[in-house]
Amino acid sequence: MPAPSGLIVFKRWDKLAESDDPAVVIFFAQPDVLSGLFALANFDESDSQAVIAPMGSGCSSIVHYPYRELQSSHPRAVLGMFDVSARPWVPPGELTLAIPWPKFLRMVSEMDESFLVTESWSKVMMRISPAGS
Repeated sequence: MPAPSGLIVFKRWDKLAESDDPAVVIFFAQPDVLSGLFALANFDESDSQAVIAPMGSGCSSIVHYPYRELQSSHPRAVLGMFDVSARPWVPPGELTLAIPWPKFLRMVSEMDESFLVTESWSKVMMRISPAGS
């Protein structure tokens, strides 16, 4: 796949400007957070393959495959950072979920009607961010 442009800009969410036009949102997250993202990515889907975990380099899981999914009429999220040569550069216990922008917007629109409003998710949230910490 040819590069879509001469460069790719990685920017933290809180640094995005209104003029920015993100193509992919990348989460570096621990398993409890990933479980929520994974479930939300599948929440509005009839197919159980809304998240893929293709073999490849760490970079391919956050750049190549998500950009390739942008070409699809129904883009999927990409679970990654399994590459053992990339693992030393990622905190222990973290993987990535790279979500093409159109898929991310659908996920956000479904949040208020999803499992995120359940008691079960509240229990998981307490493990992620215990009260008082």
